[in-house]
Amino acid sequence: MGDRMRALKIATIVMGVLIVAGTLTLLIAVFRRVSAPTAPVAALSASVAAVLDEPTGTHIAGIAAVRDRLAVQLAGGGVDRVVLIDPATGAVAGRISLAR
Repeated sequence: MGDRMRALKIATIVMGVLIVAGTLTLLIAVFRRVSAPTAPVAALSASVAAVLDEPTGTHIAGIAAVRDRLAVQLAGGGVDRVVLIDPATGAVAGRISLAR
């Protein structure tokens, strides 16, 4: 019975060490992700040049990033609409009309 207790104690100690090591690894990984910068500086300073052929009186009501496109909300000059622009080329990737 003494050998069984000794084996149980060793197994308990090994499992305790593994739990502590796993917890420390998890905490270090979370700390590194929280302290890492959220976006590279080069991406923040990128510019997009695009020419939109829209009717007179059209103005930009809003701009939002949607996956790998820019969604530009246009108002005036007709029905309100959203134009999707590819930032890499500046080309119009799609149009969405907003009916009233």
